[in-house]
Amino acid sequence: MNGNTPYAGLPGETGAGQRAAADVPELSSTQRRTLSRDVSRIAARTREFLPNEYVVDADVAGGQAGFQVTVAVQPPIGHPVSAGFQPDLEEPTEELISADERDEVARGLAASAALQVKQAVSNNVTPTAK
Repeated sequence: MNGNTPYAGLPGETGAGQRAAADVPELSSTQRRTLSRDVSRIAARTREFLPNEYVVDADVAGGQAGFQVTVAVQPPIGHPVSAGFQPDLEEPTEELISADERDEVARGLAASAALQVKQAVSNNVTPTAK
């Protein structure tokens, strides 16, 4: 039964629980810089939508499953929000994350972070008028 699972490995090729080296994408130094630049652009765009009290950070991490991009926002009150995804590295382009995708992620993060603040203070604010 173990031979039918992806965790059993291929006899003579990969060990149990390991991926074949061909499955893990490799980034050139140019692609790595491009990906880091694109992620920094997402973080910068997110900062444009939010006041200075919000902390925005971005990270590119490589692992067995490939490269993972994460952008996170810590609101001044409430829970942090983050967006993580794997960019398409198959087609070589000047931008690994398109401008539309960067804008969409930035807007979504900013909206989610603002909602966290609103939910955190909604019970503690007395309305001034009705």
